[in-house]
Amino acid sequence: MAMDFTMQDLLQATIDEGGSDLHIRAYMPPKLRVHGALEELSDESLTEEESLQLCREIATEEQMEEVEKNGGADFALAHPDGTRFRVSIFKERKRYGAVLRQIPNTLLTMEQLGLPPVVKELLFKPRGLILVTGPTGSGKSTTLASMLDVINHERSVHIITIEDPIEFYHTSAKSLVTQREVGDDVPSFAEAIRRALRQDPDVILVGEMRDLETIAAAITAAETGHLVFGTLHTTGAAETIDRIIDAFPTNQQAQVRTQLAAGLQAVISQILLPKLDENGEVHGRVAAFEIMTSTDAIRSRIRDGKTNMIKSDLQTGAKYGMQTLDAHLTSLYQNGLISYEELITKSQDPDSVVQKLKEEMGE
Repeated sequence: MAMDFTMQDLLQATIDEGGSDLHIRAYMPPKLRVHGALEELSDESLTEEESLQLCREIATEEQMEEVEKNGGADFALAHPDGTRFRVSIFKERKRYGAVLRQIPNTLLTMEQLGLPPVVKELLFKPRGLILVTGPTGSGKSTTLASMLDVINHERSVHIITIEDPIEFYHTSAKSLVTQREVGDDVPSFAEAIRRALRQDPDVILVGEMRDLETIAAAITAAETGHLVFGTLHTTGAAETIDRIIDAFPTNQQAQVRTQLAAGLQAVISQILLPKLDENGEVHGRVAAFEIMTSTDAIRSRIRDGKTNMIKSDLQTGAKYGMQTLDAHLTSLYQNGLISYEELITKSQDPDSVVQKLKEEMGE
């Protein structure tokens, strides 16, 4: 039986249903992620030929050749109504598949995202490194786009973004915004940062700090008087700092600790959870944040290699705008925004969370 829908039909369904991701895979029906859960869009499973045909509908010949050669291709795609998608076509077990992530049309404000006021203060720093971290699909790109939007409208600076692919388009407002796509405009993240330093930037966004060369270039850019934003797939400030330092050869790690201690302004870690409405039904998603800002205590922890002690600094650093992930999760639960199950499964120290809840209830 011939497939009775096109990729455009599936993209339209993704938009109509408010899906975040569309999954195309052979021997499975097309699936949509809505509010964090996967749902089937059809009763019929796709054949190998149909999943290949759907991929071909959205990819160029060059992109399909890249999938053949490298096993995958990533690019951005615009739907006729203006909605944009981040596309990843790949091969698995010699068959073609794709995941299309819907990029929101409207930028949410930092208040709508639930970011505390201290984060806005960071955007006016003259230099340093601000990291937004979290697992894939945790909303890092959305948070960064919202932060850059504030800078674009409230500061007169030159912002350079380096992305793969470009997700949110920023129209220059009070600031001048230059957006460069890895692959199309520049060969690599590290090369793009090096070139950016010759283009009179004030703010640089590094879409992904995925290798040693890029991490080193981002740290150098932050040291030389630029405000640099970057992302890593880590959860928590301590793990993020360790990941960066461990990326370097042992003989360079002491120097990198010193550089990070001096240059790191903040680590914002986030996860996305199913959001409950007033009836206790899942409706949308809500972000939980861990926030570490740089203080003398934090700087000395980084310098001395005592990142394991950062957690206690977060717990006592409320006056600097710091918060632990568990504290934010507990607050979301107490406000009826997430379920008890989500609180327990997503918290870093569930036993302490349960103990604290019991104490607050006088048990």
